[in-house]
Amino acid sequence: MCRKKHYPARLPTASIIICFYNEEFNALFRTVSSVMMLTPHRILEEIILVDDMSEFDDLKEKLDYHLEIFRGKIKLIRTKKREGLIRARLIGASRASGDVLVFLDSHCEVNKVWLEPLLAAIREDHRMVVCPVIDVIDSRTLEYQPSPLVRGAFNWKLQFKWDTVFPYEVEGLEGTTRPIRSPVMAGGIFAMKRHYFNELGQYDKGMNFWGGENLELSLRIWMCGGQLFILPCSRVGHINKQHIINQTGVTRAVTYNNLRLVHVWLDEYKEQVFLRRPSLRSIPYGNISERVALRKQLGCKSFQWYLETVFPELEDSKDSH
Repeated sequence: MCRKKHYPARLPTASIIICFYNEEFNALFRTVSSVMMLTPHRILEEIILVDDMSEFDDLKEKLDYHLEIFRGKIKLIRTKKREGLIRARLIGASRASGDVLVFLDSHCEVNKVWLEPLLAAIREDHRMVVCPVIDVIDSRTLEYQPSPLVRGAFNWKLQFKWDTVFPYEVEGLEGTTRPIRSPVMAGGIFAMKRHYFNELGQYDKGMNFWGGENLELSLRIWMCGGQLFILPCSRVGHINKQHIINQTGVTRAVTYNNLRLVHVWLDEYKEQVFLRRPSLRSIPYGNISERVALRKQLGCKSFQWYLETVFPELEDSKDSH
């Protein structure tokens, strides 16, 4: 059914932002090449690569040399110090000039007609934030495997998970091509109008490295007047990494970031998080006054509204530990 869909001839332009740190050269180059080969150049403003202080030699001169064939469409930014994914993405976004920001992980392969559905949805409603269906690329064989239709969700421990789509979401004329309302995004791959990203407060600059920023942005989108959808006709393959370097540092950053979102966005429901993880009560989370002021300035709704309107299933799980 997706093949029968037609998209407007005039679409917004996209800046694709890819941040990387010690990425495997072939995985990164496959990501960039697939974007260049499968994206109409009239809608591709640029690809912005942000190298977050990689140490691998082949991400220096060798990468520069191989990117020469795409000259004119690629900006390569190298950070002066290790920033982490959140701040690296902010650096990339600040250099973008396209109408729409498309954030992409550095180990992906985009599919045919992947960008047009995302841009068409944003053209219809500038407050719509959209994600493709994320297919799986096997990390050993690099085989591309399509994923079923799912939506993003999370539990009271603030752990992201994929959740089943309700049957009514895929009923009607559009069937399985119909956009799926998603309570949260996985975070690695999404598209958002550039001006709306800025208006909504970008990312929380006080967050460290990565982790939790996907939940924080998702809550902000829904609670402050936007919408978040997964579009079944846009598909991007993603290599699931099996290992994480510096596990302790990552865990610490995720905890810190989650605490920031809990204290800014969850209102009285933060007690549900602390019930399950009492040790979090005493952990510092930095200064959140700017983010609290942003929430007030944007006139955002309560977390209770989010539970009732967007994600009642989380409310239902309140009493299960």
